[in-house]
Amino acid sequence: MNRNMVLAEWQRATQSLHAAELLAREGYREDAVSRAYYAILHAAKAVLFVHDVATTSHAAVRRMFGRYLIRTGEIEREWSSHLAEGLDDRLAADYDASVSFSAEETRQECQQARAFVERMRRYLLMHDFTTHELATIADNG
Repeated sequence: MNRNMVLAEWQRATQSLHAAELLAREGYREDAVSRAYYAILHAAKAVLFVHDVATTSHAAVRRMFGRYLIRTGEIEREWSSHLAEGLDDRLAADYDASVSFSAEETRQECQQARAFVERMRRYLLMHDFTTHELATIADNG
């Protein structure tokens, strides 16, 4: 396991989550949706590094997450949909100027990202990471 990469990805995940929630509070809904997806993406990459799996694309993260975590039963199947749905919403938020998200939709995106990050946090705690190592600014959100 590359512990440094797990923690680096974890830091990016929690920073993205914090940014998403901050942007949502300030009314930057599409940017919040985009950051919420990146919180999910980086949290998924962090847990993949527990298995020494490095990915270079969004599709590879989804594929490897399914292979190493969902199929093995280490993570419940329901969490895999967060990656797919989050990417679709992120692409719409970033690239389609005609798309807008309501305050409620944005709040739900942030809640889903927080739930995903929390589930991945529990996974990391089960794999010899400490609460102290995983403590970040997002824990205060």
